[in-house]
Amino acid sequence: MEYTHLGRTGLSVSRLCLGTMNFGPQTSEPDSHSIMDSAHENGINFFDTANVYGQDKGRGATEEIVGRFFAKGDGRREKTVLATKVYGNMTDYPNDGKLSALNIRRALDASLKRLQTDYVDLYQFHHVDRDTPWDEIWQAIDVAIQQGKILYAGSSNFAGWHIATAQEAARKRNSVGLVSEQSLYNLLTRDLELEVIPAAQANGLGIIPWSPLQGGLLGGVLKKNSEGKRRLESRSAESLASHRPQIEAYEAFADELGHEPGDIALAWLLHQPAVTAPIVGPRTQGQLDSALRAVDLKLDAAALARLDEIFPGKKPAPEQYAW
Repeated sequence: MEYTHLGRTGLSVSRLCLGTMNFGPQTSEPDSHSIMDSAHENGINFFDTANVYGQDKGRGATEEIVGRFFAKGDGRREKTVLATKVYGNMTDYPNDGKLSALNIRRALDASLKRLQTDYVDLYQFHHVDRDTPWDEIWQAIDVAIQQGKILYAGSSNFAGWHIATAQEAARKRNSVGLVSEQSLYNLLTRDLELEVIPAAQANGLGIIPWSPLQGGLLGGVLKKNSEGKRRLESRSAESLASHRPQIEAYEAFADELGHEPGDIALAWLLHQPAVTAPIVGPRTQGQLDSALRAVDLKLDAAALARLDEIFPGKKPAPEQYAW
């Protein structure tokens, strides 16, 4: 496993981040624990979750599964750079959501209880809160840092100007501010290159891409579908129909390179200078094993250029539209 720093911090994290969203709803607790142990054995030290994960098992269920994994001991918590999130409503009460100082305090304490730990390494704002001023948000985060309950703060699904605004407010308080941005980024969806990546790079944030395979479209979907290994749901089928020529060219190029399409998609992200660690969210041990191959896959300039031809990227704004 390779490691890098998370944004401008001195914190070392693996080049793959283990996403836990499937733990509980899709993956049993014993299998989830086994996958987390395997991740540690393969050098993945960066785990991502959220207070709202759990779906039909109930919000908070995934954090509880992770917490019981840590409770098994043997250094499981100490080996993990733990990231969770706050924003989504956990109940119908009016103050049990978003980023008010009250909710940050309550939600953080509840996450710590479910996770069976006394601190979170990276506490992420799951979405931007347009109703709460940044002075209030940073005051709550500063208190949590002083109490030793979190070490770093990150964002998720922010626009570039949200990042800039948040950082300016933090600087006025002499606070560290954001150190990471978790967002949708992959070969097929490259909108981040317009504003978010330049803002992150200018402010020292590491990018943590979610859905690196675009819901499976970049994971060899055509081959799997033809072999009966994958049945597309309506939304995925519609997305495939609109991008089919690109996906066909992509899978053909993967065959030329002699690698699985999913490995190439992850490897491409690892070649992007702003990216810290793509989030892989395996439902099975086999899916984790597949993702691990990407760390050792090096793409040369010709391969990267061909991928840009198949999936054109964005220039930073305003060059994209005004130059």
